[in-house]
Amino acid sequence: MSERRGKTTAGPRHRRRRTALTVGIPLALTAAVTTTYGTGLGVFGEGAGQMASAATSASTAAAAPAWAADTADGFASVNSLGQNGTYGGRGGQTVTVKTLADLEKYATAEEPYVIVVAAAITMNPVGKEIKVKSDKTIVGQGTSGQIVGGGFFLGTGVHNVIIRNLTIRDSYQGIWNDKDHDFDAVQMDGAHHVWIDHNDLRHMADGLIDVRKDSTNVTVSWNKFSDNNKTFGIGWTENLVTDITIHHNWFRETEQRNPSTDNAAHAHLYNNYLQDDPGTTIKSSYGNYSRGSTKMVLENSYFQGMNNPVTKDATATIVQRGNTFSGTSGRNESGGTAFDPKSFYGYTLDKAADVPALLTAGTGPRTTIGTAIGTAGAATTKTTTKAATGAAATTLTVAKDGSGQYTTVQAAVDAVPANNPSRVVISVKPGTYRETVKVPANKPHVTIQGAGASRKDTVIVFNNAAGTAKPGGGTYGTSGSATVAVEADDFQARNLTINNDFDEARNQGLSGHQAVALRTAADQVLLDGIIVDGDQDTLLLDTAAKDRLGRVYVTNSYVSGNVDFVFGRATAVIDQSVITLKKRWDGTSAGYITAPSTTADRKGILINRSVVNGDVSAGSFFLGRNWHAGGDATLRPQTTVRNSTLSAAVKSTPWSDMGGFSWKNDRFAEYKNTGPGSGAASSDRPQLTDSQASGQEVADWLGTWNPTA
Repeated sequence: MSERRGKTTAGPRHRRRRTALTVGIPLALTAAVTTTYGTGLGVFGEGAGQMASAATSASTAAAAPAWAADTADGFASVNSLGQNGTYGGRGGQTVTVKTLADLEKYATAEEPYVIVVAAAITMNPVGKEIKVKSDKTIVGQGTSGQIVGGGFFLGTGVHNVIIRNLTIRDSYQGIWNDKDHDFDAVQMDGAHHVWIDHNDLRHMADGLIDVRKDSTNVTVSWNKFSDNNKTFGIGWTENLVTDITIHHNWFRETEQRNPSTDNAAHAHLYNNYLQDDPGTTIKSSYGNYSRGSTKMVLENSYFQGMNNPVTKDATATIVQRGNTFSGTSGRNESGGTAFDPKSFYGYTLDKAADVPALLTAGTGPRTTIGTAIGTAGAATTKTTTKAATGAAATTLTVAKDGSGQYTTVQAAVDAVPANNPSRVVISVKPGTYRETVKVPANKPHVTIQGAGASRKDTVIVFNNAAGTAKPGGGTYGTSGSATVAVEADDFQARNLTINNDFDEARNQGLSGHQAVALRTAADQVLLDGIIVDGDQDTLLLDTAAKDRLGRVYVTNSYVSGNVDFVFGRATAVIDQSVITLKKRWDGTSAGYITAPSTTADRKGILINRSVVNGDVSAGSFFLGRNWHAGGDATLRPQTTVRNSTLSAAVKSTPWSDMGGFSWKNDRFAEYKNTGPGSGAASSDRPQLTDSQASGQEVADWLGTWNPTA
């Protein structure tokens, strides 16, 4: 976008209600709880106390929640010991718990259960470890599910267990190297097929995770480990049977066992972030340790400031590939031959350089427990499942090789009946689909979801720009250049990449270099676990008409570009995501992240709990500028950036005028940002007060809409 097209937003102000998001909460459970207790479901922690204590078990709906269908990756996905993958309590009853008695009742039952922890549950006595039985999913509701002063124990033969989205904390008894209190967050003795994912584990008396006594087929992913001594131990056996995958975990302020791996047959560690910052109270003694006869493969991890980052015994092996070491000291060892992880399962590596930003934004409990991470993918044939409303949700499959029902994404969209009453999931097999896709307004409730192990596996890409000639004459214009255009309400995109790869360098003679990857012009659009990649005008968040509301919630995603690459008149939230700044076509660093064109009676763009980074020069990017589309002086463009980490690329005066309008007359502000690109309040850098910030939260943006999986 240089000077913008004439698009604005207007219409009556939606009534602000303090409803918390229920992204990822099962639809049936949400409906049941709301019917009984109102809208104070509180996945951000708000309103949890408003529920009556009787709300300890709930939904018996026939349909499992969408995220209960998630299955593990890594060694937990391997078919062995009579267990084909790890899917927890899928197929069992879904219950919600708020008391220790109910948590223990369902976790120790013989039947499969999906157990939703909806409060902070304190263990009594301190150090208590609930003895979990097989076929269980224990998952925190948003960020409110916490286990305080104890944890879980998985004994011999226990299998098919998922522990997700929980905070497990604070059994510490005052002795740092505690020999007397074996109080772990999660301990396994002889268990198999266990997935520990997206948890915050900290401040325990002993281990955060102990994988002991021939436990195997374990995957540990996307967790935060912090404030602990003996962090993550693997072994306590003479046998070589343990197969374990450890990926995308963030270790910080942890002294030892990060992890320590003893006599593991196959230990695959990749894309982990081990961080020991100067001036912190807890110093690392060592990082990854391969002991005994362990065979370890260590790939694309990032070690920052760690002492003895990688060590091994003389009898152990470590194969290192693609790791980054910054400010580390002491032992950094490798040697021997190990194994090929891809002979057991498929996986996709992130670049080591991206790991710190990716993990600081994406580890730990999420407000959404979507299917973007650790998902086995959709079926390859047409299937139906029951939605919470009782309507059938249809799945259509797309595969370039002809193994699906359609070979293009657009063909699957075309097959959706007009005015379809219930959700249609378009499951797209891994591959690069060079096409444009349009979801028209008369096809609501559509989900386009990549079926690969990573959001990088499924790519929809094209290269139209605003100035590109159309076959029938004229040019596409900015909005028409979109690779994917969404005009239907209640749309979702998950686990895929949407790209516009227009080559500016080769098209300097072309007038109009705006090249949109994704355009939304609809209400209730959920973008979860995707990559949106381009240069100028990457992500256009619009509304269907000037007087229509258009709400968009982006989470667990990447958005990249250089000029005005998040723009439009929608009411949009980018939450817990990574915004990547890119150089211009000629190698220079300069640009703008946001260009809102908000009307005075609506909210604009909110960037929340996210990371702004990129390989660009320091002080070269604005957070945004005010787009008065068509020169409309009645607009009040708005961007708020809060609780986010800003790299040095952000200018010290981060807002800019546009089109002769002063940004100071519009709505631009920050709140409690951190990082080298953050700054103190000034007339050139407005900061919200605590009181103002309380009215600029995610729920204020989304109003009555609770994004759901």
